[in-house]
Amino acid sequence: MSKGTLYDKVWKKHVVGKLPDGRVQFFIGRHLMHEVTSPQAFEELRERKIKVKRPDLTYAILDHVIPTKCRTRPFKDKKAELMTATLESNVKQAKITYFGPGKGQGVCHVVFPEKGIIWPGQTGACGDSHTATHGAFGSIYLGIGTTQVRDLLATQTLALDPKKDKLKVKRINFEGNLQAGVSAKDLILYTINKLTVKGGNGFAYELSGSTVDNMSMEERMTMCNMGIEGGARVCYVNPDDTTFKYLLGREFAPKQDFRKAVQSWRKVASNKDAEYDSEVTINSSAVEPMVTWGTSPDQAVAVNQIVPCTKDGLGLIDPYEALDSCSYMNLIPGQNVNDIEINVAFIGSCTNGRLSDLEDAAKVLEGNKVKVKTLVVPGSEQVKYEAEMLGLDLIFKRAGAEWRNPGCSMCLAMSPDTLEGYNVTASTSNRPFKGRQGQETRTHLMSPAGVASSAIEGRIADPRPYLMRW
Repeated sequence: MSKGTLYDKVWKKHVVGKLPDGRVQFFIGRHLMHEVTSPQAFEELRERKIKVKRPDLTYAILDHVIPTKCRTRPFKDKKAELMTATLESNVKQAKITYFGPGKGQGVCHVVFPEKGIIWPGQTGACGDSHTATHGAFGSIYLGIGTTQVRDLLATQTLALDPKKDKLKVKRINFEGNLQAGVSAKDLILYTINKLTVKGGNGFAYELSGSTVDNMSMEERMTMCNMGIEGGARVCYVNPDDTTFKYLLGREFAPKQDFRKAVQSWRKVASNKDAEYDSEVTINSSAVEPMVTWGTSPDQAVAVNQIVPCTKDGLGLIDPYEALDSCSYMNLIPGQNVNDIEINVAFIGSCTNGRLSDLEDAAKVLEGNKVKVKTLVVPGSEQVKYEAEMLGLDLIFKRAGAEWRNPGCSMCLAMSPDTLEGYNVTASTSNRPFKGRQGQETRTHLMSPAGVASSAIEGRIADPRPYLMRW
């Protein structure tokens, strides 16, 4: 097993007890929650007359079901209104910090970092699979189910089996400079394609190397966000000066003792002589703008390549799954990816709804017009405000795109932005699963610049010609 890694250090520090069945009690420093997985958990606590153990370490937000166009209450969708009202009632009774509309609302994995709630060396959990996003800060964050949400509310710990839940550590070394027009989203799609969606099974991914060292926090969050799509339950980056500068001055970050906190945070990073269970090196300079062609995140190619779908060129990807994807996506093996026509474009989500993502899309869209329905959804109210201060909203509107309020939106079919009928979308979200954006929708994952260029051309397009202007 690995030794001296950040993962090992954080694990050992947060084991606070042992249970008779051999499991350990694992302390969770931050419990993040939203309206989807929390209602049942609160109801079970009420039935058992149990109070929330640490409301001061619990934070809630509204993101999955909130409309991004009209947010007047009550919401037209009765189910969304019920889920919202239930969340608001629960957090009020428990005295939990809540980021609702007009109070810093947005997508959970965008808001909590920008508020300074996520610190290096922490453990955290959320009833959401993309909780690994927060590992970008040098922390260990877990996606959990409703039963674990209940247990966490009641005890501020999780019962974990060291034999099953303690992960091995795979270090992925990213070396080299990204080409112009290539983003963190392209790099992580390339990585998942090379390692497959099963490559991280049983592992925590440690992302390192010169490429990651030179990334912004927002780029690192994009990488960790999709680590879960590569099969890793945990994905993290060792904290450094980039991490500390990002946290300085944020609302929930340490104030008077910030320097002392930094000294402690530096010690969390993996030792130089740390031992890993597995190591992989990725040549970042070889990566081009990527797009998924199938229904799995590892079914991806560069935008100037062809749809494989056959055994040749698939690498480790299951050829039977590839053929099934090809059939569902209505693709022909060997056709050019940039011949795939789209009729919807989506820029947003917890993967690519941050300010830098919107700036990338705006660079492409400025002075151009979209040919298809295009939604641009900021990841938070703060991102929306900052984007409007920069005039990005005007660029999107002039291009013919819709500028919306923050929310999960079209990333998944849980809000009014759900697509109906047959649609082919270019999307900055994280999963191209069947029915993810609507029952008959076909989804192609791309970077913000890639989606913007595709919206202009009405087909999968390379963003680099549009970015050459800059």
